[in-house]
Amino acid sequence: MSLPQLSFADVVQPAWNVSPRVRALVTTRNGGVSEPPFGRWQDGADQPGGLNLGMKTGDDPASVATNRARLLNLAGVGEAAWLEQIHGAGIVRAEDVLAQARAIGTPTRADASVTDRPGTVCVVMVADCMPVLLCDEAGRAVGAAHAGWRGLAAGIVEQTAQRVAGLAGVEAASLHAYLGPAIGPDVFEVGADVRDAFMNGVDGAQREATANAFVTHPQNPGKYLADLAALARLRLQRLGVTRIVGGDLCTVTQRERFYSYRRDRETGRMAALIWLDDQAQTIAE
Repeated sequence: MSLPQLSFADVVQPAWNVSPRVRALVTTRNGGVSEPPFGRWQDGADQPGGLNLGMKTGDDPASVATNRARLLNLAGVGEAAWLEQIHGAGIVRAEDVLAQARAIGTPTRADASVTDRPGTVCVVMVADCMPVLLCDEAGRAVGAAHAGWRGLAAGIVEQTAQRVAGLAGVEAASLHAYLGPAIGPDVFEVGADVRDAFMNGVDGAQREATANAFVTHPQNPGKYLADLAALARLRLQRLGVTRIVGGDLCTVTQRERFYSYRRDRETGRMAALIWLDDQAQTIAE
């Protein structure tokens, strides 16, 4: 069976007002060649044609390699700085990730990357955790963070923002941020330990707002429904970042669009990419 090629209709792009030099997209489960249970969801069934980008999911490595090649072709780039993500707060330069992959063939262990080099692609993979993409308005530097609750509580989003701001030579408060598809607040069930991890070390208005991001679960005593996007916004707002878009796409409930580990367990991975277009010019802020 011939499967259609990946197109921009199969990806999500941030609706932000930044330099055309900044390129960014988040994949969905559609537009690839993977077979079930890594396929696309159509007519109430898992069918061939999934764009699984995770090499350690149990999918056929040849299918994943084809999917990655389709993605890079769509983006118009030759390679991307794929990470070995560990749900931590480690941040690396994307060009160093590429250098290691070329030299020894292994991915760098980290959960975020940044760059100010045109054509160098920062990328994180997700299947419920939140991808957070960051850039300065003029298109001098970019970054991508894999923000599961552990990394988010450990400060990965604000630390990545500070690294991007440093590369761009601007204040962190002036950055733009995009919150990509992730598990939504109606289905993200967590325990008191997760709530405590976020409540520790915050006070005043931030403490109240953090508490409001956790709603007591109506059916499970001692459990909460957590708003990952709200928690990410609060972390960015600590730095003064206010130009934040996204955070409204749920991977669990939108089965026809997204992979979800929480929903399916055996599933694929999507990717969030951001890079600087070496053919576009930097604009003045």
